[in-house]
Amino acid sequence: MNIVIIGSGYVGTTAAALFSVSGHNVVAIDLDPKKVSLINSGKAPFYEDGLDKILAAGIEKGALKATSEYEGAIKSADVVFSCVGTPDNPDGSSNLAYVIGAAEEASKYLKDGAIFVQKSTVPVGTGRKIMKLLPSSVPYVSNPEFLRESTAVYDTLMFDRIVAGGEDQEANRSILHLHQTVEDHFEDISRISQISYTPGHTGSYLSTSLESAELIKVTSNAFLALKISFANSIAQLCDAAGANIEEVMSIVGEDQRIGKAFFKAGRGYGGGCFPKDVSGLISSARSFNVDMPIMSAASSVNDYMPHYIINRIKEKFDGDLHNENIAILGLAFKSETSDTRRSPAIKIANLLVEEGANIIAYDPQANEEAKATLSESVTVAEKREDALKDATIVIIATDWSEFKVASDWTPQAHNLKLVADAVNCLDVTEVSQLDTGYVGVGRGQIDA
Repeated sequence: MNIVIIGSGYVGTTAAALFSVSGHNVVAIDLDPKKVSLINSGKAPFYEDGLDKILAAGIEKGALKATSEYEGAIKSADVVFSCVGTPDNPDGSSNLAYVIGAAEEASKYLKDGAIFVQKSTVPVGTGRKIMKLLPSSVPYVSNPEFLRESTAVYDTLMFDRIVAGGEDQEANRSILHLHQTVEDHFEDISRISQISYTPGHTGSYLSTSLESAELIKVTSNAFLALKISFANSIAQLCDAAGANIEEVMSIVGEDQRIGKAFFKAGRGYGGGCFPKDVSGLISSARSFNVDMPIMSAASSVNDYMPHYIINRIKEKFDGDLHNENIAILGLAFKSETSDTRRSPAIKIANLLVEEGANIIAYDPQANEEAKATLSESVTVAEKREDALKDATIVIIATDWSEFKVASDWTPQAHNLKLVADAVNCLDVTEVSQLDTGYVGVGRGQIDA
C-alpha cells in the first residue's frame, strides 16, 4: 500500500519506519525541515532504542522518504495517518489546531477511496468534526496508539490490542489488516532493530465504534495515571507511619484483580501523554456536563509530588537549602528517552532554584532538550562526575541504569551528605552501607 504519515513525533516516526520494512511504500510529512532531513538520513528526531536502524533500512530499500510537501504525497496515498501533536491548552483542554490543519490540508488531495486515519489522541467527538472536512468518498477511522516512549518499537510489535473505530467496517478491516502486515514481518524487524522480542506473541485486533475508539486510549492513560497517583498517596502514608511502599504495593499487586503495573511510587508522571490526557479527559467530560473528581484528584497528587520530595529533603537540613550544592541526576521524564516534556525532574530542579540552592544537573540523553524549560540558574553538566564533584545533596530524578548502583557514582561526590531517591531505584541495603543519609518515597529514611 502507499501510506502517508503526517507528523514525525514518536508515533508517526515509529509507524513510518515499521510500515516501510513491512512491504509498503511510506512518505512521512513534516513541516519541520530538520526532522525531514534527519529522517531522510535514516535517523529519528529523538532517541528511541532500535528505531534508527529500522529507519535506515526503510530508506536504504527505497520504501521510505520524508517531505514537507502535502500534494505529491497525498494524491497517490491509499491510507493517510494523522499523527500530529495535540498539546493541551492553558485550561487543560486539547489543542486541536494541528489535527484540524492536517485534515484540511490533506483533504485537498485525497483520492476517492483513500482512508483517513487518526492516530493522534483526541477528545471524543473530534472524529465527527473531521469527517465534515473530508470528501464523502474518504472513510475516517480512529486508530489509537498504545506505545510507550523508550519502548516504542517493542510495544508496536508486542501489542496487547490494535483498535480501529469508525462507521465504515471495510475501512476498519483494512486498517487492522495493515497492522497485521507489520506483525507478519516480526522476524525481519527484530533482526534489523536488534531488539529482543517474544516469538509467538499475538495481541487482539478489535473493531469498534468511532466514539469508543476515541475514548479507549485516553481512558487507558487516565487509569494508569490514577494508579501512579494512588501509589504516591499511599507512599506518603508509608513515610508517616513507618511502612514500606514497595512491600505494600507489591503484595497488593498480587491480587489478580489489581495487578502490579504502574504501582511504582516516586516523583510522579510526566511526558507528552499522561498529563495532557488526564487534563484533556477532564475537560472533555466537562464539555458533556460530566464532572470527574477522581481524575482531578489524581492530577493534584501528581502535581504535588515534586514538592513532597523537596520537603523531605528540607527536613534533613532544618528547612533551609539556601546555597546547598545539589546535583540532579536525570532530566528526562523517564529513562531511555530524551523527552523532557512535563518532566517532574525539571520541576524539581526549578523549584530548588526558588529555594536558593545551587543546582547542577545531568542526563545521558536529555541535556539539550531540558535547557528549554530549565531555569537559567541551573547548570547542565556534560558528564556525571562534573555534576557530582561539589554536591552535598544528590537527587536521583530519572531511573537511568547508570544511576541505579550508588557505589558507582557516590565516590565522585566528595562532599555528599544526603541521597534523595525520587524514583525509588536504589537498593536501600546498598545505600545503608554508605556514609550518607537517604530519603526515598514511601521507603522511610536513613540517617548519616
